[in-house]
Parts: sequence; structure tokens; C-alpha cells
Amino acid sequence: MAAAPQTTPTDQHVTAFLDAVEPARRRAEGHLLRALMERVTGQPAVMWGPTMVGFGSTPYTNTLGTHSWFDVGFSPRKPALTIYGVHNGYEPDNPLLADLGPHTTGKACLYVKRLDDIDLEVLERMIREAWAALHH
Repeated sequence: MAAAPQTTPTDQHVTAFLDAVEPARRRAEGHLLRALMERVTGQPAVMWGPTMVGFGSTPYTNTLGTHSWFDVGFSPRKPALTIYGVHNGYEPDNPLLADLGPHTTGKACLYVKRLDDIDLEVLERMIREAWAALHH
């Protein structure tokens, strides 16, 4: 029997999680990203696993069966903020990335070392477009 996905919604309180993030700068950035994503999506923040904050969810099917994953979200990790759902490395790069500011990308993640180094209006537009693509 195949194992179920490890990352699923939990009952952990998002505010308590964000309040415990270190260092203080990353904690503040986590609260800012939460507010931004809640405003853009109109959805409440939900903890997914122990360290990811997600908004909305969409079912997907793979070899393990049908599961859910959040539509957009983030994790305030020490090396960088990891932002999910706004970048898909399997598709051509989003032209907005050129205007975002310093960042790196993975297959499905956007990594930002400091929110105050990027253009938050561009990030908001990326979140809005990613959300709209799933909820049209």
C-alpha cells in the first residue's frame, strides 16, 4: 500500500507558528506574507504540515491516489522565504520574475532572502495571477 502524503492541513494555529519563527525579521516577514496572501485570496491561512502556511486547496491525482495541496502558500525558513504556487519550473519563466528583485527559483518554489529587497507589488500580482489561474 502506498504511503499518504506527509504534508496535509493541520489544526496548528498559524499565528502561534508565525510568532515562534526566528529570527525576528523572518517572523515579521511571515506575518506580512500571511496578510498579503489572505487579502489576495480571500481565504484564511491554514497550516500544512509543521512549517507551511497555505491558502485554498485543489485536489490532484498521482500514483499515490487523489490528495489535496494548497493553491498558494509560504514557509518562513531561515535561509529564505519559500513561496509556493507562484512559480512552476516546468513552464516558461513568468516575465514578472524579471521585475521582482533578488530571488532564486526551484521546480515549484520561489525563494526570497528578504522581502524588503523585492517589489511587493510584483509579488502581489504574481500571487493574484496564480490564484486566478486556479479559480477562474
